[in-house]
Amino acid sequence: MMNDWNAYRDSLLARVGDYAALSPDVLHGLKTMEGSATKTGHLEPKVHELIALSVAVTTRCDGCISVHTKKAAEHGATREEIAEALGVAIALNAGAALTYSARVLEAHAQLPAA
Repeated sequence: MMNDWNAYRDSLLARVGDYAALSPDVLHGLKTMEGSATKTGHLEPKVHELIALSVAVTTRCDGCISVHTKKAAEHGATREEIAEALGVAIALNAGAALTYSARVLEAHAQLPAA
């Protein structure tokens, strides 16, 4: 399935604008959190966006994918850099599945014998 990410992003941002009109304090709080995450300046904006893309993939957020892909490109992220960041997300998801598989086996081992 292919998406029109530009149209999706535009539509999403319009709906976010509608929400902001109804609940401006929530959007203000979100912008404050986003701003505080970059305030120290220890990481370059491109790195922030690459991290955001990896998190967007692990949280399965299409809105985040559409917004942060554009921002990453605006900060000079190449397709190859994005692919490398996404590889981290893929590895972490696989690692999480392995960790939770171990938890299933532990839970099973603690069941009373039948």
